[in-house]
Amino acid sequence: MGGCFSDVRGGQQAVGGVQRGPTRTNVGGGGGGHNDAVELFYRAHGIQPLFTQLELSLSAAKLPDLDIMSKSDPMAVVYSKKQDGTLEELGRTEVIMNILDPVWIEKISVTYQFEVVQPLVFRVYDVDTKYHNRSVKAIKLSNQDFLGEATCVLSEIITKQNRSLTLNLCNKKWHGRQGILTIHAEETVASKNAVEIVFRCTRLDNKDLLSKSDPFLRISRIVESGEAVPFCKTEVVNNNLNPTWKPLYLTMQQFGSMDNPLIIECFDFNSSGNHVQIGKLQKSLTDLEKLHEQKTGVNFLKTCNGREKVLKGQLHVEVFRETQLHSFVDYISCGFELNFMVAVDFTASNGNPGDPGSLHYVDPSGRLNAYQQAIMEVGEVIQFYDSDRRFPAWGFGGRMSDGTISHCFNLNGIPYSSEVEGVEGIMSAYGTALRSVGLAGPTLFGKVINAAAEVAAQTVSSNTSKYYVLLIITDGVLTDLQETIDALVRASDLPLSILIVGVGSADFTRMEILDADNGGRLESSTGRIATRDIVQFVPMREVHGGRISIVQGLLEELPGQFLSYMRSRDIKPLS
Repeated sequence: MGGCFSDVRGGQQAVGGVQRGPTRTNVGGGGGGHNDAVELFYRAHGIQPLFTQLELSLSAAKLPDLDIMSKSDPMAVVYSKKQDGTLEELGRTEVIMNILDPVWIEKISVTYQFEVVQPLVFRVYDVDTKYHNRSVKAIKLSNQDFLGEATCVLSEIITKQNRSLTLNLCNKKWHGRQGILTIHAEETVASKNAVEIVFRCTRLDNKDLLSKSDPFLRISRIVESGEAVPFCKTEVVNNNLNPTWKPLYLTMQQFGSMDNPLIIECFDFNSSGNHVQIGKLQKSLTDLEKLHEQKTGVNFLKTCNGREKVLKGQLHVEVFRETQLHSFVDYISCGFELNFMVAVDFTASNGNPGDPGSLHYVDPSGRLNAYQQAIMEVGEVIQFYDSDRRFPAWGFGGRMSDGTISHCFNLNGIPYSSEVEGVEGIMSAYGTALRSVGLAGPTLFGKVINAAAEVAAQTVSSNTSKYYVLLIITDGVLTDLQETIDALVRASDLPLSILIVGVGSADFTRMEILDADNGGRLESSTGRIATRDIVQFVPMREVHGGRISIVQGLLEELPGQFLSYMRSRDIKPLS
């Protein structure tokens, strides 16, 4: 084990078998596959990046016929468009001869990242006959006739009811349409088939002197080479020799087959990373299912001086059921929506908006300030998933025209409605509020969280396909910590996530308490424990230091929070 999980924050969390959503994959190539910047953020903060592997199927119709004696021989090429405008090829279909309405069989693999806007470019070529017997990878595109091009964003495809999008093909050489292209997206099926398991241990050996062991399980799969490759571990249960762990969801991709041998090891967690093995055993999923059915346990083993010793500690299987893990894509593509809300900090510590040094300074040159940047970048992603694109927008910590200080006021200045239209509406209302609302303080979140919770609560019984996201942008240290925690604990039962962006140079240390990335749950002043983690906090300076966007820093956890709510309420995608 060594130092594999030596960081305390990340090391005590479950990895690989938690029902958190899309699978994290390491896929090369463009289109938002493996992202080194995202991986850097993950390693630094213990955040599990959320990716979903998709396959794109392509077909076209009414393509132009450029051949004299026959019809065109089309092939499609798919690219991802990078931020600097360059194209990176993702894949090519096969060439189909003599057809103007091709349906290609070859699929294009692309990794869908919720937190990244992923522009795609599709180009269709008429391939010269002399290239027909060559691998498509060897076809020199500059020697082929270009038929047309289409562009879209990946999320536009998966948010369609049937995950299919039809686009017009265009060619600058000719005016008008050059046929149509239809793209259909499917998620890799294997990632959905899973087994839900709850493990319990009894009478584990104690490896600590002044307290009890802090056990966790690590599960490995034996591969063809005979090596054991770890693919999952439970969370750590502190100071307990008879622990029961949270449910694990093991996918077919992880365990291979029901009869594949698995190595299950139990360790005593140490913050140094030198975890002490308590015992281990080898069982297949079929064996574990029998343990569940027979309601019996199996003893751990320990190798001592080359001989295996049977230990008193036992592993039990409390729950074993085959299930299907519906993904974030499953929900969004069948009509589930994310509804965006925003709250902006109007406290005096931001500085006079007329001063170029202010965080609220509106630059005449058009350069976005920190607040505008967060609204635009997060809103650009979220608005894809909101059908009416009408967003509640609030301010807090501002001095109103009558001299009172409000910790939740409508950004648009309309007393009876907080909604604005689109991200542009938020930007416009924000600019208007800067001219009409004075900056005051202190920094209080409780009222805007309660306002967002009230909006989310209104649809719990009537519309289960809506989920809400509140973006709070602030420059200051939170002063109503317990009130905010109480509001968050109450809101944890609702379809709501809260994304907090810290701007400026303030000390945000206390803000980390709200973001339960350390595996703990928030506790209210009455002793109630939060149902789930609904907060993600990232200081802008940390994001900039890691050279990744605020979108990547904030929204990686949102699909997992969305799924944790839907699954806790047993809400399934619409058929």
